[in-house]
Amino acid sequence: MLKNLGPLGIGGVVILLVGIALIAYESLLVAAGIALVLAGLGLVVKALVSGVLRQFGMV
Repeated sequence: MLKNLGPLGIGGVVILLVGIALIAYESLLVAAGIALVLAGLGLVVKALVSGVLRQFGMV
């Protein structure tokens, strides 16, 4: 998976994880909520991109 992201994507994932860890240091419940929201958003974006690629016959 990491080879598909490229250096910019890997940097983004690292920043995302550090941000959640920083929030978790203060409030574990809020950090868990933010992590769930981000995971859901990622699934929605993946589904949208897959649908668009399928429409163009690329998948």
